[in-house]
Amino acid sequence: MNETASAHDDGPALVLPPWRRALVLFVVIVGSTAFIAATFSAAALLPEMQGAVAATQDEIALTVTFNILAAAIVTPMSGWFISRFGRRRVQIWSTAVFTVATFLCGSAHSLEELVFWRMVQGASGAPLIPLGQTIILDVFPRSRHRLVIALFGMANTLGPVLGPAGAGYLAEHASWRWGFYMIVPVGIAATLLSPFGLPRDVPRRPPGLDWVGFFSLALAIGASQLVFARGQRLDWFESPEILIETFVAAAALYVFLCGSFLARTPFLNLRLLRDRNYAVGLFLVMLFGMLNFTPMVLLPPMLKGQLAQPDYVVGIVVSWRGLGVLVGFFASMALSRTDPRLGMLLGFLIQVVSGRWLMSINLEIGFEVLAANAFLQGLAVGVIWTPLATTTFWTLAPQHRPEAVAVFHLMRNIGSSFFISWSVATVIRTAGVNYSHLAEFVSPVREFLQLPAVLGRFSLDSLSGLLALSHEIERQARMMGYLNAFALYTLGSIVALPFVFMVGGAQRKT
Repeated sequence: MNETASAHDDGPALVLPPWRRALVLFVVIVGSTAFIAATFSAAALLPEMQGAVAATQDEIALTVTFNILAAAIVTPMSGWFISRFGRRRVQIWSTAVFTVATFLCGSAHSLEELVFWRMVQGASGAPLIPLGQTIILDVFPRSRHRLVIALFGMANTLGPVLGPAGAGYLAEHASWRWGFYMIVPVGIAATLLSPFGLPRDVPRRPPGLDWVGFFSLALAIGASQLVFARGQRLDWFESPEILIETFVAAAALYVFLCGSFLARTPFLNLRLLRDRNYAVGLFLVMLFGMLNFTPMVLLPPMLKGQLAQPDYVVGIVVSWRGLGVLVGFFASMALSRTDPRLGMLLGFLIQVVSGRWLMSINLEIGFEVLAANAFLQGLAVGVIWTPLATTTFWTLAPQHRPEAVAVFHLMRNIGSSFFISWSVATVIRTAGVNYSHLAEFVSPVREFLQLPAVLGRFSLDSLSGLLALSHEIERQARMMGYLNAFALYTLGSIVALPFVFMVGGAQRKT
């Protein structure tokens, strides 16, 4: 069935019968669910992958950050891909390449190979979410937009709920590789369903792509990510590599900005930022991205390394976050008739509470408490997403929607990637500083250490006793590093609150 616009009072929609619209919604959900499940499952697999490829914590975090980074770079091209090849072909090829890359992630035998295929996985799956969101916004009339976006987001929580739990169980009883292999059948189903579910569309002649703008933006994002990812290991600006990467990022950003304002058809139309709702929405979704994925990268290594929890427990904790997202989407549907700013404000306040809670934990905490906190984080995500994803585009003309949606997800991914690297660097840097401070108190010359009740099972009289004591100091210092990272999470949640009030009313331009 060809795409034909209908003249509804509440906005243009494709002329499709209700059952076909439901099928389209199901097809895009299957594809995006596979993509999201891969992100969440990989977070639950971080401790096992770290041991398998002999990587440090900041090195294994690259499997998440560069996956998100690749998605961030490719996401703005979604509109050009759709114009050049059509939505149906983009959906089919994206899911197909994503499925192959997911299988190869599970087959990787080195850190470099794993990071590479995770980048391919992120790049190939990047169009699925903005494409799916664009399709359902076009297929359904505007009066149903809140409902279908809530359903789209709510259904996608199946990946965050089932993916980590399955990945953790398989990592515990088989291998971390099966955490990727289990997603492959879902990807195959998404690939096979796309030709039958999506209506045929005729590719248009795409506007000329500003390749200078694309490559300069990609270079700016990539170089900046390398600065954040490798800065801690290379002692930041004491390293020539970091200095070069910083210069490259700044120069590429300058070229991109000049081209965006001077080119006749820029890669990204920055003039859309004149729309207040859109500009504020981009900033809020960047903060949303910062707060969304970072706990999933921090909690699994903490559970495994500091609290000595098994892999299936790590998966359960991450799954409770997905369950919270599901409940949050139900809550957002209940709040849909109220001012959307109320939902966003409530969501960010919940994130403040969850972050402050994480700042108060210690090494004696049970995984049940962390599961409850993860549920609270997910609840906030579910409550925020629907009003944020709708109000951002309320005052934009429909013809700008594909590009605007792509940039929206670009900012979310950039916020996630950079903040993950920043948080991991904070854990490592402050853990080292805290270890030095704590070690100063452990010395044979300190008289209070001679008391039996002070050292307990530890001893200063043998090498094994000193090693055990050093390990305990390191564990305490690393835990303090995590608490500092959770403080950044809380601060980011607080920063978002005043910007919620800057969101304007819902009057659409024509």
